[in-house]
Amino acid sequence: MQKNFARLAAMLALATLLVLVACGGPAPVEPPSTDGGGGSSGGDSGSGETAPTVEVPSGSGGSSDEPFVFGMLLVGPYNDNGWSQAHYEAGLYLEENLNAKMVYLDKVNPADRPGTTPDQLAEELVAQGAKLVIFNSDDMKDASTTFAKNNPDIYVIMASGDQVWQDGKAFQEIPNLMNIMGRMEYGKMIGGCAAALSTETGKIGYLGPLINDETRRLAASAYLGAKYCYEMAGNDPAELDFKVTWIGFWFNIPGVTLDPVQVSNDFYTTDYDIVISGIDNPVNLGEAAKLKAEGKAVAGVAYDYVAACEAAPDVCLGVPYFNWGPEYLKAINSAIDGSWQSQFIWAGPDWADLNNHDTSTIGFEKGPALSADDAAMLDGFIAELAGGLNLWTGPINLQDGSAYLADGEVASDQQVWYLPQLLEGMEGLSAAE
Repeated sequence: MQKNFARLAAMLALATLLVLVACGGPAPVEPPSTDGGGGSSGGDSGSGETAPTVEVPSGSGGSSDEPFVFGMLLVGPYNDNGWSQAHYEAGLYLEENLNAKMVYLDKVNPADRPGTTPDQLAEELVAQGAKLVIFNSDDMKDASTTFAKNNPDIYVIMASGDQVWQDGKAFQEIPNLMNIMGRMEYGKMIGGCAAALSTETGKIGYLGPLINDETRRLAASAYLGAKYCYEMAGNDPAELDFKVTWIGFWFNIPGVTLDPVQVSNDFYTTDYDIVISGIDNPVNLGEAAKLKAEGKAVAGVAYDYVAACEAAPDVCLGVPYFNWGPEYLKAINSAIDGSWQSQFIWAGPDWADLNNHDTSTIGFEKGPALSADDAAMLDGFIAELAGGLNLWTGPINLQDGSAYLADGEVASDQQVWYLPQLLEGMEGLSAAE
């Protein structure tokens, strides 16, 4: 999920964020003990395009008695209750289902690790024995390319990137790299529907991170789901107020981004009674809980991580979440057995069992704040999606009023992935100023 490392690094320097200095290359840490305890188009909802099988990097398999060591670079804290924790727990899933061992570094971002780049940090994981490295943020796209090319004997997974998508805009032949992303567009539609069914004011806020292709298409998907379900509930969709405010990164960086807590508060105190999170943690829920305790009727939709509602269950309508384990398991198995392919995978929900953690890359966990009646309507919407409903069908105009999809035209994967603007009817910036 994340770009603009160079731009952000410059902003950090200008903002004198050296006060946030973390050590610039600590040794990778081992995972904490677990004992006891982050599709829209008409295409296929499973794997995307597959390139021909390539020669397996030498020396990567290991013996059956030795665990396969894989590394993971997490953009935020491993326990952020969001995007990074979803990846971290996928790593634990791999350890449980394979003879495998995870090494990882978290907080891989310019604020916490100034002066280092993800490709440099990936070298530290290799020094710890990693034969495969997962880069978990689209901010790391360029670094993952550099690392993969410099380390052809190491397998690389780039989450949310498109470098090896043959029909993408940035295709490169990188035999040891695989792109894996979930079709969260479906999850966002479901989250948008839950918000629209629950709003009493007809005003929904969307807490956005930075602005790029990914974040535009996900915010737009939430809007499409909200618009559809607002009408399904008997309302005029033209009267739905859907506003996006971007904070500037995937989580708060004091002095650089807008404060997501303040942005949430600004929504809630101006009659936006539902806020949908598009950032890496559910801070909108905490603000909603505080205001609800003061007597305000507000709620929120979380993001990324299956248990995110636990941050404030009484105000949580639900959470669309990523389940990275199944696709990562397939990828690492292919590295072990020699069937690895450099490919672009855009994996969707298992509509037969949306919350099956062994099969569904995208899920939706309903929250306690969702009423029984709204939950029943939401189930109906999910059933429609499972049956083939495609909200990325025209007529759809872009925010500037220009036609994007003609009446009855179904968006291609490329039209969804590379959405150039927000959609007509949405309020908010389509590009950084």
